[in-house]
Amino acid sequence: MDWHIRFSDEKDCLVLLDQRVLPTREEWFECTDTTSTIYALQTMVVRGAPAIGVTAAYGCYLAAREAAGEGWEARLETLLADLAAARPTAVNLRWAVNRMQEARAARPELDYDGLCAFWLSLAKEIHEEDKRLCRQIGVHGATVLEDGDTVMTHCNAGALATADYGTALGVIRGAVDAGKKIDVIANETRPFLQGARLTAYELQVDGIPVRVACDNACSLLMKKGMVDRVVVGADRIAANGDAANKIGTSGVALLAKHYGVPFYVAAPLSTIDRDTADGDAIPIENRPAREVTHVGETQITPDGVEVFNFAFDVTPAELIAGIVTEVGVLRPPYTNAIAQAFEKKAQEENAEK
Repeated sequence: MDWHIRFSDEKDCLVLLDQRVLPTREEWFECTDTTSTIYALQTMVVRGAPAIGVTAAYGCYLAAREAAGEGWEARLETLLADLAAARPTAVNLRWAVNRMQEARAARPELDYDGLCAFWLSLAKEIHEEDKRLCRQIGVHGATVLEDGDTVMTHCNAGALATADYGTALGVIRGAVDAGKKIDVIANETRPFLQGARLTAYELQVDGIPVRVACDNACSLLMKKGMVDRVVVGADRIAANGDAANKIGTSGVALLAKHYGVPFYVAAPLSTIDRDTADGDAIPIENRPAREVTHVGETQITPDGVEVFNFAFDVTPAELIAGIVTEVGVLRPPYTNAIAQAFEKKAQEENAEK
């Protein structure tokens, strides 16, 4: 399922499947400049850390094209700063912008036209790279699931949250591809309902058995022995293994610990922020109140009542049984495991050169 993010060379724009209207409608949103790219990121036309990173890479190219003319370099820096600040929690956004800028710094001979061509090529490379990484996450993640497992997910960390295949759903797809029978319980994930709308949509398309559960059913389902594993994605993982994911994830992890259900996080190494020491330093996005006060166009809270709409929470590393990455499943203590994973990644990249 890799058609939800694509670059149109004919239109010279990024084309995104609008995730706000799934699963009942499939509509397309075109990013033609920095403003439309930021809008797509902030309103969750596109969401999910790796997908945000891919979108940001293309956004850098669109910013460069937009900055054309005398003084383009100064304008470009302003546009890139705006892009990088579009959403605070998902580290892949900043990672992609930084990667594009670092690649430019390594090619000082490029003029404006050369930079635009180079950045478009690099964005496409990042896009394809994410597809490969998710497949690798699936291969490694398949080893943590047993044939016949029922896996609970929270939020959507599937193909729609990445370039293809997914992280948490990549683990599930990897197990299915390995011949294992896997059933899925998708937590609805209020208030944006990514589990009910997106995870259920993806798995139904793939023919993987899925049932949707209310978020507040987690304890009952685990107590009844209906959940064998929990696998979630992440928007940022700190250097000590603390993981920020969709609001409610830490509650699921606490319940999993209580009921003895292994809890896994799946994410590429680009989601690990080694400059952030622990979860307390991860900024938590506070989104518009309307997402809580309304479901679609239907108002569900009284006028004038204030709401909380924190988009993420942080699951402490001690609640995580393993972090599934493209280089393998990391186990506690995570500070050492993460450092070793980046060393392994560097060695693999050097061996390919």
